[in-house]
Amino acid sequence: MTKQTYTLFLKARDNFKKICTDTEKKIPELRSYQQKLVDARGLSPYKVETAVVYNSSLDAIKKTDDIKLLLVADNPGRKEQSAEMRSYLVGPSGKIADNFFKSEESLGINFRKNVIILNKTPIHTPRTALLRPLCTIAGEGFSQVLESTQKEMVKLLLEFYQVFKTPIWIIGYSEMKRNGIFELYTRELYTLVSHNLIDKNDVFFFRHFSMNQFTIDLHQRSLSGESVEAALKRIGAMYRDKIFDMIGKGSKRE
Repeated sequence: MTKQTYTLFLKARDNFKKICTDTEKKIPELRSYQQKLVDARGLSPYKVETAVVYNSSLDAIKKTDDIKLLLVADNPGRKEQSAEMRSYLVGPSGKIADNFFKSEESLGINFRKNVIILNKTPIHTPRTALLRPLCTIAGEGFSQVLESTQKEMVKLLLEFYQVFKTPIWIIGYSEMKRNGIFELYTRELYTLVSHNLIDKNDVFFFRHFSMNQFTIDLHQRSLSGESVEAALKRIGAMYRDKIFDMIGKGSKRE
């Protein structure tokens, strides 16, 4: 990175930390609500240690590092929120992602060195779908905070994009459809693309890394003789256009 690029990166990183800090201040009881959720769901018991998770892996990025990809997952899970980690995609899904990039050397991407990982919200739940029952437990005020974080995380994505101008991979699109948990995130991203603040051709949607969905889908949809890079671009653009078209039509009706 140039000196200017690194300075802009540090600014975006600090804004990320502020989003997390401000979110916790809005609902200081959030961790207790999350613990109630864990205890009530009959999940493998664990102690909720971090209510709102900043990706501390960004603190290890140096001026000499080469950022090649911005990747957006859903929200921090059990492993990500633990005090010893507090990083994104470090659980089973992260291992699958790491192994994918290691196996596809032609992409030239080291998942742990060349990728900035963000989420659609930094608020922790054991599974993304449990954000809905967390809204019930924590009350209406939490729903508003959850929406606020989605808006802030889209703005943050734009900041990082303006710094690095790399492709953006949105991992997991099922909850980005109309009435999905992350519909607001999709709408905000769609607006940025519509106003050419983010180049549509740099945005790609994919299935989750969890349960190997990403890799299985890639193999099933790849064409004979097609390179992995070409397949990723085609498949990612197909899903992006499908979701954006759905959101765009909905916006026109409203």
